[in-house]
Amino acid sequence: MISVVILGAGNVATHLYKAFSSSDNVTVAQWYNRNISAIAAYKNEVRITDDVSQLTEADVYIIAVSDDAVAELSEKLPFENRFVVHTSGSVSAYDIDKKNRRGVFYPLQTFSKSTDIDFLQVPICLETLMRKDYALLKSLAVSITNITKRINSDQRAALHLAAVFVNNFTNQLYRVAHEITESQGAEFDLLKPLILETALKVQEHSPYKAQTGPAKRNDKKTIKKHLKLLDNEHHKDIYKLLTASIKNTHGR
Repeated sequence: MISVVILGAGNVATHLYKAFSSSDNVTVAQWYNRNISAIAAYKNEVRITDDVSQLTEADVYIIAVSDDAVAELSEKLPFENRFVVHTSGSVSAYDIDKKNRRGVFYPLQTFSKSTDIDFLQVPICLETLMRKDYALLKSLAVSITNITKRINSDQRAALHLAAVFVNNFTNQLYRVAHEITESQGAEFDLLKPLILETALKVQEHSPYKAQTGPAKRNDKKTIKKHLKLLDNEHHKDIYKLLTASIKNTHGR
């Protein structure tokens, strides 16, 4: 049985708590957050605290806080030579205070507290600074997921950057599309089968081969018509930028 302490109460921390709690091979020994009210609802399930000086002993301490807070929180940990990891895609393992053994436990997924996640399908990227710690971190990961990958810092940074494009930027494009449909009283829901098919297509084909649309065809009349329909100058800029990018990729 692997014992863990979770530090933080955001989306990732909450989903990790639920996943670990459902595992037969992991016990959540304690859950810390500086604002204890954020985890008070779980006080009958797990030991909670807002005092780092009261952290219990565990096999792994998981810092699941905002990127900017990782280093500061790790410095406050009142112990040495224990195994401390963070869950960030962009923060270096070296940002964790060197008084402890360090690593990264990066679940590559988008998390919202209100949305359930099948953690068995969430890739967890693993990194340790000491070779002897990897087996423990791998065992922790396979207790909640079917997909684990040992990566280095450069690979993790690239994956995190790519994730911003495929998730955060794509979601913003959904928001733009929502504004466009709303402006004419059209139903955004009618686009959902297209959104799903687009996501499914890249499971079987490369994004390059999956590309369609007026920019790839260099359909100048349609592009001109679309730009004329856009009243929002910001939306026009996005349309022009992405159209130019697609043209450049496909040699138009």
